[in-house]
Amino acid sequence: QVQLVESGGGLVQAGGSLRLSCAASGRTISTTAMGWFRQAPGKEREFVAGIRWSGRRTSNGDSVKGRYTISRDNAKNTVYLQMNSLKPEETAVYYCAADPMGRGTSDIREYNYWGQGSQVTVSS
Repeated sequence: QVQLVESGGGLVQAGGSLRLSCAASGRTISTTAMGWFRQAPGKEREFVAGIRWSGRRTSNGDSVKGRYTISRDNAKNTVYLQMNSLKPEETAVYYCAADPMGRGTSDIREYNYWGQGSQVTVSS
């Protein structure tokens, strides 16, 4: 079992930045791919970014390329999402998730463990 806890969300103005953290406990995630997803009110949960155990990043969603960066610190059992140039339409609850198969793709079905989410609100 892996427990995931996100932090770092909050209110930010359009064009601003936030850094989300996802701390894992229960077992090491050093051999597990991780992903970030987001869900806006009334919308489906969508893939944002993924990262394999080695640090190799899987493809970000096209909408966030060049602005979002996923990274990990296996020694701290933590994954991060740096978000720059935020837009109001990116207001959502952001979730981190663990992919035991290790691919870190956009396929939500591959993620078995989820955090409770962190609210990100971008004001215009």
